Amino acid sequence: RSSPDVFESRMEKRNEVKKQPVGYCKQGEFIKCMEEKARPIYFAEGLGTKTSKGGFTKDKTLDSILNVEMVKEKSAEEIKQIWNQYFSAKDTVYAVIPAEKFDLIWKRAQKCPSFLYALPRKEGYEFFVGQWSGTELHFTSLINIQTQGETAPSQLVLYHYPELQEEKGIVLMTAEMDSKFLVVHEAQCLANQVQLFYATERSETYELVETFNHRSSEFKYMSVIAELEQSGLGRELRPAQVSDKS
Repeated sequence: RSSPDVFESRMEKRNEVKKQPVGYCKQGEFIKCMEEKARPIYFAEGLGTKTSKGGFTKDKTLDSILNVEMVKEKSAEEIKQIWNQYFSAKDTVYAVIPAEKFDLIWKRAQKCPSFLYALPRKEGYEFFVGQWSGTELHFTSLINIQTQGETAPSQLVLYHYPELQEEKGIVLMTAEMDSKFLVVHEAQCLANQVQLFYATERSETYELVETFNHRSSEFKYMSVIAELEQSGLGRELRPAQVSDKS
């Protein structure tokens, strides 16, 4: 009664405590905050300016994504876990490629910089042309190339980073895509086909890539589909068949 202001202040604090969830304490919140601040920041959020056609990042370097100096002390397996854990929360395609496999892909990409990939659709296939530009692999649908020619925009770009290849034995990969044309599992299917055709040990499979680049008149679209069907890639993109039997 003598100090109504003090009384009201105490009641407000009491009501605040009642509203807090069970188990809540400011000390726990403080510890959590300090742990987050102490956690190493391996990735650079928000870096890279999207200026190229189609909204893709121009000159997307590894340094603009990952704190390379910080991970240099890590083992290849630790870097792989860091990379996969980070991108697993993103709506995109990513991978950690063994150095030997990427070395084979890269050598073949120099000789055969483009190829035709088949993406399973509800009815038939849609073809995409993949064109290497440095360590970037740009995908554009064949229909876009036929209608727009060289001005056809990329719909998917795979970025390969060989900076850690020699020291750690791994090459990091991530991607950007135009979500108006592709979703993640479709982009993943195209990315998987790069290894199917460029990293294969089957001479018959890689011969398709050579034929497309150097003997285009002999190239057969159906051969790509046959390889894709045989590998099983893209099978999950096919809708389940409904039986007519009752």
